[in-house]
Amino acid sequence: MEKEEKIKIGICIGDLNGIGGELIIKTFEDNRMLEFCTPVVYASVKTVEFLKRHFKSNLEFNKIQKASQAVNSKVNVVTVWHEDVKIDFGKEDQKVGGYAIKSLQASVEDLKNDQIDVLVTAPINKHNIQSEEFKFPGHTDYLAQELQGDSLMFMVSEDLKVGLLTDHVPVSEVSSHITPELIEKKISIIYNSLIQDFGIRMPRIAVLGINPHTGDNGVIGTEDDTVLRPTLETIKKTGKLVYGPYSADSFFGSKNYKNFDAIVATYHDQGLIPFKTIAFGNGVNFTAGLHKVRTSPDHGTAYEIAGKGEADISSFKEAIFSGISIFRNRKMNETLTSNPLRKQPKKR
Repeated sequence: MEKEEKIKIGICIGDLNGIGGELIIKTFEDNRMLEFCTPVVYASVKTVEFLKRHFKSNLEFNKIQKASQAVNSKVNVVTVWHEDVKIDFGKEDQKVGGYAIKSLQASVEDLKNDQIDVLVTAPINKHNIQSEEFKFPGHTDYLAQELQGDSLMFMVSEDLKVGLLTDHVPVSEVSSHITPELIEKKISIIYNSLIQDFGIRMPRIAVLGINPHTGDNGVIGTEDDTVLRPTLETIKKTGKLVYGPYSADSFFGSKNYKNFDAIVATYHDQGLIPFKTIAFGNGVNFTAGLHKVRTSPDHGTAYEIAGKGEADISSFKEAIFSGISIFRNRKMNETLTSNPLRKQPKKR
């Protein structure tokens, strides 16, 4: 029975010229990882054999054609392509980017069809994945389309969780993207995620200002006063514990973030620079707002160390453990919030 209940983790191989393959090999060389989950790697046997030889690994794996054939207590490899792939560590390569997308598409299809429970994605290069068939800035946007949800980049660790109002948007366009509708939607996603994914019953959420010093009463921009503050007041009336806007320059240095369950940053670097400074190596990129669970490490392809055997697996392992934890929390939340009356037999 225990084997049947193991969570099946689908794993995208990521950019083959980056550190993704090394992360997977190193992580599952530790057989204890197989006590927590059943991994399903989307790549090819030839690719995994090359990685084993290169990193002088004794990892054993099980070759399968589809995720439903995965065996517990083994590292399973789904064959997504059959041809040889030239791996040149540290180099950006459009063709290699295409294999990263093949891995992603196959794993997402299985995620949609409940062939895997959780998806963990190794890092990709956002530039070399672009093609006529794939025009997304990254995993999050693709998953939002395929899983038909309102996705949100949620950077999480044990002590710090940071969500973004805008993510891959040029700084010059940030304020034009921030509307009352966007603020309400993103905060709602974060609020619901804290409850169902992390088991926090009454989440406390802090929101950072758009402008330096939250505009200084209009001296350094008016968006905080005309858009952000009124919207937060509206949200508070619904019963959500939302606070701010706070001046971003001192918020993290003063440790004020420790008073909240999540922080909402208005743009990418405002949230990710402090997150990666505080939680780097233990942080996880979680895609909130979808009905399926996807996580990834909090770093990129690391071309500069790719192939050298120097990659730190900490964040990748955290991504796996976080995916397992979130999946279980969702199941628990479904049980707690289901209507028990529906399960009662009809009286005769």
